[in-house]
Amino acid sequence: MIVNKVVEERTRRTEWYRDARFGMFIHWGLYAIPAKQEWLRSVEELTKEQYEPYINEFTVENYDPKKWAKLAKEAGMKYAVLTAKHHDGFCLFDSQLTDFKSTNAPCKRDLVREFLEAFRAEGIKVGLYFSIIDWHHPDYPHYGDMNHPMRNHPECSNENRDFDRYLEYMFGQARELLTNYGKLDLMWFDFSYGEMKGAKWKAEELVQMIRSLQPDIIIDNRLEGSGEDAGSIRTLNPTTYSGDFASPEQMIPPNGIRDEAGNMIPWEACITLNNHWGYAARDTHYKTAKMALRMLVECVSKGGNLLLNVGPDAKGEIPEESVKILKEIGRWMKQNARSIYGCGYADLPKPEWGRYTRKGNILYAHVLEEQAGAICLENMAGKIEKMRLVKDNSVVEETFYWNLKEFAENAFFFLNPETADSYPLPDELDTVVEIFLKEE
Repeated sequence: MIVNKVVEERTRRTEWYRDARFGMFIHWGLYAIPAKQEWLRSVEELTKEQYEPYINEFTVENYDPKKWAKLAKEAGMKYAVLTAKHHDGFCLFDSQLTDFKSTNAPCKRDLVREFLEAFRAEGIKVGLYFSIIDWHHPDYPHYGDMNHPMRNHPECSNENRDFDRYLEYMFGQARELLTNYGKLDLMWFDFSYGEMKGAKWKAEELVQMIRSLQPDIIIDNRLEGSGEDAGSIRTLNPTTYSGDFASPEQMIPPNGIRDEAGNMIPWEACITLNNHWGYAARDTHYKTAKMALRMLVECVSKGGNLLLNVGPDAKGEIPEESVKILKEIGRWMKQNARSIYGCGYADLPKPEWGRYTRKGNILYAHVLEEQAGAICLENMAGKIEKMRLVKDNSVVEETFYWNLKEFAENAFFFLNPETADSYPLPDELDTVVEIFLKEE
């Protein structure tokens, strides 16, 4: 139910986004060189003098965004978001407001421009991640800040630091991205914390500028919130800078994300393929394709999106393990994508064998676990018009097997009716049955 103008506009802007459901997050920057993690400078409390020299090694000789874009398309991803600037302040675009950028590195390339052109050419919606934090800028708070690398160094006093001057710089870089790179579909701001949120960023003025330049762009909720707190987007009276979608991080909300009245709001879970956002050479703990795919299905079943992250190495290569996982997801998506795109919450209890997604009067049963006997569709007796296996469009028949008659309020089907017994699922990753419900 639309309750005010902010929600009405949010609903209109996010129509494509709620249909897309699956996106690629790309964390890439100087931190790929030490190859530990994207928060390296903060975690190890590195000075500018210790960190800045990495720019002299940023050669990215294997960076081919066309290859990245083809991989995202093959995986079934409908949008992609690249870190134009992370917290370390290093820009992958040719900002005129700093020298700390890729065009001044040995590669001498505007990596953002190349990314946008390559992904647009594949028909993929494009977004840019932009950190409103900047550990490189002299006017950003240093000593005592919760996250700054120099937070524990009293010699880095905040005396003579001018935060308004920093905001002028931050606004200027956002304006560059919004005016110099054509139409952007999404801006992913990161992030607010403690007292550093909302009005501190002049968020209302920032959003006004964004809307004046690109009125249809969608933005996340982190001008006001973070991975810890969604902000006013969950209320019935969200602020103008509450964002167009919520952004839970490294987890999938138990019941999706709703406002105070129980209405679904747009959201996406941003999750890594291993344990780090940026390239970490020793992090080989990757999720399986099965797990990643089931995360996607779970998000969609709860009315949300999945933004799945890859962290390219210092040469610009997406790790081979990530490529392998995405290609396997892509093989499944090629056969089953209609159970994901445009689908959402089914308004039914979670079945014991898997998940439901729904598109209008069509229900998709994602059978994730083998069952002893028939698959039960609880309380659906008499409600089903027809069923078919999405993988190949083959007919799936409702069964009235002898041992099911006692449970006549339910509908049942076998995926292998000739055996009518336990059997392997047709697709180990996720077997999807399309259920056409009768008009009520």
